[in-house]
Amino acid sequence: MGVCHVKNEDGKPDLPNLQWFPGHMKKARRIIEENLKLVDVVIELLDARIPMSSANPMLQEIIQGKPRVVALNKSDLADAAMTRRWMNYFREQGVPAAAIDSVKGAGIKQLVRLVEELARPRTEKLVSKGAKARSARCMILGIPNVGKSSLINRLAGAVKAKAADKPGVTRAKQWIRIGANLELLDTPGILWPKFEDMTVGLKLAFTGAIKDEIYDLEQVSALLLETLRRDYPERLAERFRLGEDLPEGGQELLEAIGKKRGCLLKGGIIDMEKAQHIVMSEFRSGKLGCVTLDEMPQVVKKVGG
Repeated sequence: MGVCHVKNEDGKPDLPNLQWFPGHMKKARRIIEENLKLVDVVIELLDARIPMSSANPMLQEIIQGKPRVVALNKSDLADAAMTRRWMNYFREQGVPAAAIDSVKGAGIKQLVRLVEELARPRTEKLVSKGAKARSARCMILGIPNVGKSSLINRLAGAVKAKAADKPGVTRAKQWIRIGANLELLDTPGILWPKFEDMTVGLKLAFTGAIKDEIYDLEQVSALLLETLRRDYPERLAERFRLGEDLPEGGQELLEAIGKKRGCLLKGGIIDMEKAQHIVMSEFRSGKLGCVTLDEMPQVVKKVGG
């Protein structure tokens, strides 16, 4: 745990190199590996705003070829056009995908259909070997704060899983029956030991997957503002009434927002702590509009057969 500051070669502001792998994450992986044999399908829950950054690179190693469905959660907070492109990307990789909003319920029926379809070959094979017909069994895997508890509650139609107020809080496993045809094994969220790309950790901090307490919130807020200024400048100008001439630097943007929102201390000094909390809160709640931070990966097409 902790933050070390990494200098960019081009002289731009330092990026915090965030690393976070609490001991309970190791326990979570052990629980998953021990119970994987009990399920037919794995639902990989991703944040639609950062589909690549919220994907656990250890997942393929953990699930060992188990059939997988991708669920792009919080799609109501993501750029709709980008979400469609990401859906196509996963399908081109041979992975079924659904865009969902686990809070309001959008896309849930499609996700359940995909899981049942993917599980059918295994359940039918068991019956053909003389076993009693049973429901499809699935497991949801996702990093902390990606919305697992909300999805489980939506699938179950009741508050079955206790949603944690902060990322990184895990629970013991529990089986939850979803209607007549689906059973769900709840498992804790897991992060990976090391972020190879420092921008991945940064995007996880932007979206709240990493605890705010372990990094410099003012620095991360400024870097978020720089990112939004580059990709969605009109959102910043409109939301914070900054006009067309936006300050170029994240720190200057943060100060301008603090001033506009009346975050002032004695002597007219800007309350930066209050300003940064406003920025992070309004971004995470979607008040800055629908935003996707991950760019599409370059897909190398295979030549020939």
